[in-house]
Amino acid sequence: MSKKSVTAKDVHHISQLAQIPITEKESKELAKAFVETFNVIDQLQSLNVSQTDITYQVTGLENNWREDAVDKKVMFSQKEALQNAKKTHQGYFVVPKILEAKDT
Repeated sequence: MSKKSVTAKDVHHISQLAQIPITEKESKELAKAFVETFNVIDQLQSLNVSQTDITYQVTGLENNWREDAVDKKVMFSQKEALQNAKKTHQGYFVVPKILEAKDT
């Protein structure tokens, strides 16, 4: 079993990548939670499951399909879909381009 370590600095870096602001206290708490999660994963990986049948799903349902039909009652027109957009162009949403990570 290998011990995984996650620091508050690691969590802060991940939060920046995900653009999720967190406090220093939250980053420390999340670091502890990540380590606990990795410890549980290590315990699970050490179990002998060689005699256990593979489980693909647990509901017992097979081929649970629905008809691929358009429900016109819940459809938006293009005008309705774009009505609250800040900016549009020729029937499309216009959003700013992002070419590199934003420093937070």
